[in-house]
Amino acid sequence: MKRLALLIALLASLLLSGCSESEPEALAAAVPIEAGDSCHVCGMLISEHPGPKGEAFLDPQGEALKFCSTMDLFAFLRQPENETRLSHAYVHDIGVTPWGQPSDEAFVLASEALYVVGHDRRGAMGHTLASFAERADAEAFLEVHGGELVSFDEIDLDLLGRLGRGELGGDSDAGMGDMHGHE
Repeated sequence: MKRLALLIALLASLLLSGCSESEPEALAAAVPIEAGDSCHVCGMLISEHPGPKGEAFLDPQGEALKFCSTMDLFAFLRQPENETRLSHAYVHDIGVTPWGQPSDEAFVLASEALYVVGHDRRGAMGHTLASFAERADAEAFLEVHGGELVSFDEIDLDLLGRLGRGELGGDSDAGMGDMHGHE
């Protein structure tokens, strides 16, 4: 009987210790891009430009910083003073939404997305990174629009500089329509 009481006490303490551990803080969801929202980097009106957009959160439940393109998002994220402050970020999944006007329902975590760089599509200020939740969609886009597939962790200031200078191809104005045939 004493053993049973000891076992019950041990199990109870294990269960209670599990309850005292803090759960990871939930991440704020992506928020809709409104008609008057301007880019945190360049100040341009976000909804007036094609291509995938981004949102960054410096606090897990904080306010969204919005960007007119994935290029501006990463230019902000990869600044040394911002890299350590980032909680999370979102980008449009261009595999499921039109390039011309990406849907707010198509945001995915930027850290989990794949990106095509050096393609022939244009965003708010020229080249932007095409973002995808699924590898198959990124590869299909790459087949049509060219470029190179990279992960979130491979995007650094050097890569962004090379893209901005047009060193990775995709410097024509071709391909302004959506890969799925709708704007």
